[in-house]
Amino acid sequence: MIVFDLKCSNDHEFETWFPSSDAFDKQRKAKKVVCPICGDAKVDKALMAPSVSGAKKKGEKAVHLSSKAEEQVGKYMTALKEIREEVEKNSDYVGDKFPEEARKIHYGETEERGIHGEASDEEAAELVEEGIDVQKVPWVPTHDA
Repeated sequence: MIVFDLKCSNDHEFETWFPSSDAFDKQRKAKKVVCPICGDAKVDKALMAPSVSGAKKKGEKAVHLSSKAEEQVGKYMTALKEIREEVEKNSDYVGDKFPEEARKIHYGETEERGIHGEASDEEAAELVEEGIDVQKVPWVPTHDA
């Protein structure tokens, strides 16, 4: 995986991971790389500092993906970002109060609405046991780490 600093035509800068430089180029040409701030698909690489990695540990092997696998990883990451955008656009963030808010909605103690937040695996399992529909979504970053 490789991270690129990107910039849209509206001068918004953001960071995105790709399996390879070639995967970035293919996704950019297909207009699948968009600015998370304004949705602009006119995106180019921004000026970046070089990445200097440490020495490889003894016995550590480099992982090389086929171009088809790299393309699939890129599609997967793009899909996860799109899911996150939809969830954030269509629900309220309730943070670590998610289990409590989900119960209030389920039992009619508060208005019905879409919510997202954090819950431990145990809390999520308890919600499911109570008949409360919850989904765990891999949350990929949308901005610089």
